[in-house]
Amino acid sequence: MNILLVYPAYPETFWSFKHALKFISKRAALPPLGLITIASYLPEEWNIRLVDMNCEKLKKEDILNSDYVFISAMAVQRESAIKVIKQCNDCGKPIVAGGPLFTMEPDTFQNTVDHFVLGEAEELMDELVEDIKNNKLKRYYAKPNFCNIETTPVPRWDLLNLKWYGSMSIQYSRGCPYNCEFCDIAALNGRKPRTKTSVQLIQELQSLYDAGWRRSVFFVDDNFISNKSKLKKDVLPAIIQWQKAHGYPFSFYTEVSVDFSNDDQLMDLMFKAGFDRVFIGLETPDPDSLREANKYQNIKQNLEESIKKIQSFGFEIQGGFIVGFDSDKPTIFDKQFEFIQKNGIVTAMVGILNAPRGSELYSRLLKENRLRGEISGNNVDINTNIIPKMNLEFLIKNYKNLVAKLYQPKNYYDRLKKFLVNYKVPGFSKAKIGFQEISAFIKSIFILGIVGKERKQYWKMFFWSLLKKPKAFPKMISLSIYGYHFRKIAENL
Repeated sequence: MNILLVYPAYPETFWSFKHALKFISKRAALPPLGLITIASYLPEEWNIRLVDMNCEKLKKEDILNSDYVFISAMAVQRESAIKVIKQCNDCGKPIVAGGPLFTMEPDTFQNTVDHFVLGEAEELMDELVEDIKNNKLKRYYAKPNFCNIETTPVPRWDLLNLKWYGSMSIQYSRGCPYNCEFCDIAALNGRKPRTKTSVQLIQELQSLYDAGWRRSVFFVDDNFISNKSKLKKDVLPAIIQWQKAHGYPFSFYTEVSVDFSNDDQLMDLMFKAGFDRVFIGLETPDPDSLREANKYQNIKQNLEESIKKIQSFGFEIQGGFIVGFDSDKPTIFDKQFEFIQKNGIVTAMVGILNAPRGSELYSRLLKENRLRGEISGNNVDINTNIIPKMNLEFLIKNYKNLVAKLYQPKNYYDRLKKFLVNYKVPGFSKAKIGFQEISAFIKSIFILGIVGKERKQYWKMFFWSLLKKPKAFPKMISLSIYGYHFRKIAENL
């Protein structure tokens, strides 16, 4: 049996890091974790081929040489997924589609996709494999309950060309206990967090290490700290022990809620385990908009104090922000800018409010007749599938101005310096200097220091970091490169 796994291409987005990846000669930021995990359920005697379209082109012969095409995608990959499906239809090859896009929008693909795996696939794979063997595939595969991820196997790293990726990804938990109105995580993964065991996690880290990986690893969890007790008592101590035994081969980053700042022990353990970046949905400094969004975990915190504390424990905060709430006033754009600058949120992803299927916001606006189509999935484009209370033209104009202003070199490097002043540099993790790092450093000098609009700010920060905070110099170079990518995205809005 020949199975072709296809991961559609991403458009140029904030998180694609397209312009930054060129500095380190990589093709994609992250691998298709879902597909290589599902591949572990397929029989060993089957011939499995993966095509990640963010790294290589999908060839017609790949499709023709397959018996089935498995495709997984998120909303942001919709356009590419539609093209892939058409190619498969033209070649007469049956498609098995899963992942968030097809789970939330099966009706969109009713006439073009042959078989759907809706929701989590782990507990459906045995049935799916048997049906393929017997040539009796059903139209739909779905489970009413969320699966036990303690039985999820180690991903098939061997299907990847590791040299193509800027980072690897693994998963410890699924689900988030919070219920933000604009979020579809509760529909996709549930509000009751489910976790893997520490033994599982160490097996995955070891398998990744054995595959030859020695760089950053992204924990793709919806909220990594959803079960704080288990993390502190079991999981993080196990990771720390493994990292020490292997000379800290990995640095980690993940997503957390802002109440992370309330637990000093948890922050200390995550820092010692090798975590140095966390994404936090800060959303807005406006309390009325936070209440509207059911973002009560943010309302309970003094956001500025929480940010400063998390940074002081050694974490770079990547912040998510939203404009276009019903409660937003015309002054929100200035307030967002001032908040982001004041708190040194170097990587600030600002998007216009959208309503994904499965979210409470989607249900509310459907009743209010304020929806217009589906989300694009691109957090920093100028589209929204809602009819906002704020004038749409005013919203889009001021949104574009806000993003452009945030990523003007002076403003970006001001935030970078503010962050580095408060940043605690890891003492246990030595910067790994190889050809990739040397190449990126040289390219940064030429592209940012000689050619780029940011050359004045680049050199000022370059020498400030060398003289005032030399241990943070690698972080400064990395964030300067990221800033170049973000500026390019902002200029193309």
